[in-house]
Amino acid sequence: MSSEKTKQTVQTTGHAWDGDLQEFNNPLPSWWLWGFYATVVFALIYWLLFPTFPVGKTYTKGVLNDISYVTADGVEHTSHWTTRALLMKEMQDAREMRKPYLEKINQASYQQIASSKEQSSFAYSTAKVLFADNCAACHQTGGAGVIGLYPNLADDAWLWGGAFDQIEKTIRAGRQGSMPGFKTSLSAEQIDNTAEYVLSLSGYKVSGTKAAKGKAVFEGAGGCFACHTKAGTGQIAMGSANLTDKIWTAAKVTASADLATNKTAVKEVITKGISREMPAWQGRLSDADIKMLSFYVHELGGGK
Repeated sequence: MSSEKTKQTVQTTGHAWDGDLQEFNNPLPSWWLWGFYATVVFALIYWLLFPTFPVGKTYTKGVLNDISYVTADGVEHTSHWTTRALLMKEMQDAREMRKPYLEKINQASYQQIASSKEQSSFAYSTAKVLFADNCAACHQTGGAGVIGLYPNLADDAWLWGGAFDQIEKTIRAGRQGSMPGFKTSLSAEQIDNTAEYVLSLSGYKVSGTKAAKGKAVFEGAGGCFACHTKAGTGQIAMGSANLTDKIWTAAKVTASADLATNKTAVKEVITKGISREMPAWQGRLSDADIKMLSFYVHELGGGK
């Protein structure tokens, strides 16, 4: 009896299908209705405040205040509210915040930057982004480089010098690294012997006879000593590699490879030579950016 009474009190829309299939008329919860009304009100306010509807070839601009900003090149702009204008304004504010720090960096020496926690932290964090944007494409994230192509900046082998002023000079003016190929000027046997000698300079166990012949080529017909010196230690003024420190910047020599593999890598460099260039960043980056980048690279390699 009670179940029959319940069925009679349930409100329906009055529609019926197949005789007894009916649609209940249950009202929506109040919280849901108020939430819906709130979204409608929000939408109306949003359409009023912000750029919204296309109108012909233009669009409604909204009633928010115009945004004025100055770009990095010093040009002033005024625009109705847009996300781009807001971004440009925020970038201007960020430049203004950084300005006093950059002035301190410009006026400070590298030693003063290194000794100041505030300045060194600012320089390092800023230059880390500069390095990622401008240098990491070649030298890789963290400065590990690519053997045979781009020098490793995270070790202590500096082709052009690792002092602050030397690094800055490298970044400002760029570098041109080259070594002629000896394919036509030396015989295959001479190249093979020279590779043995070069490996012996880094402590690899090689044929004493071949290494002796290679030394004669290194200091004679090959003329290798003119750049690398007779001791094989290289010259910073020329950017010639130190062949005695077991750090390889051009030949893909690794401690895990066998002698034959490493010798092949050295022979390839001797045969084909090297030609690589780092562009000059003077004019592309500001003086403060170059200074901070020099500090960052110096710290990557231990500053030796």
